Amino acid sequence: MSKVIFLTGAGRGLGTDIARRALKAGHRVVATGRNPQRVLEALGGEHDSLLAVALDITEPAAARAAVEAATARFGRIDVLVNNAAMFQAGYFEEISDAQMRAQIETNLFGPMNVTRAVLPVMRAQRSGHVMAVSSIAGLVGQEFCVAYAASKFGLEGWMESLRHDVEPFGINTTIVEPGFFRTELLVDASTSWAELSLDDYAERTAETKKMWQSMNGRQDGDPVKLADALIEVIGLDQPPRRFVAGDDAILTAEAKGKEITAEATASRALGSGLSHDETA
Repeated sequence: MSKVIFLTGAGRGLGTDIARRALKAGHRVVATGRNPQRVLEALGGEHDSLLAVALDITEPAAARAAVEAATARFGRIDVLVNNAAMFQAGYFEEISDAQMRAQIETNLFGPMNVTRAVLPVMRAQRSGHVMAVSSIAGLVGQEFCVAYAASKFGLEGWMESLRHDVEPFGINTTIVEPGFFRTELLVDASTSWAELSLDDYAERTAETKKMWQSMNGRQDGDPVKLADALIEVIGLDQPPRRFVAGDDAILTAEAKGKEITAEATASRALGSGLSHDETA
């Protein structure tokens, strides 16, 4: 069944792959990005099933305008894919306050802005599907990823809780946790490096930055295959609440689950029996 898919970050990388595969599958796509002309060029130009719309996800008014354009063209929105994101790399003390706030603004408040604009449409329909592209870094903290992980952990907490808000209206939610895919997340347009420099971190920063830069274009994951998998998830009557994507991510998520279980068990001796004693 053809669906109307509202997609952020469609101008490059995974977003472009999702849009292409969605169109190929017969869906109608509202492909958004800061530069709609670039979106059109990436997707091969005008198409009856394609609407390219300008959207800066950090601007609530822009999100509302994009949703209005989508409903004016297609009459409904069945699926929202919050894909747009950026990567703020660096050690915590070397990331400026402004950089940290920009990371959270883009990766957490951005999806919130778009979702807040889309939900009234879905509630009126009594149906919909909100999908947020997180990361395995939203489940497991990693070196040099403190800002990015903070934004993705926040995204996951918000999405897990949002599910309870919107399920009564027939709206499903899915958190996508990809591992390392050969997207454009590590290109200069999507990655920022720490502005500050401290001697204690200098050597590690230089080595780690070089390592991250060398990974670009060499990640194991194929973003086209990921896009195809996401289109399949979109087509499910009961989509999963969490979709872990990539062999590396699955292994990491499994290990994290075991780690949490072990830590909860180890906490029992001191962590249990802390309730008020009401029998006294």
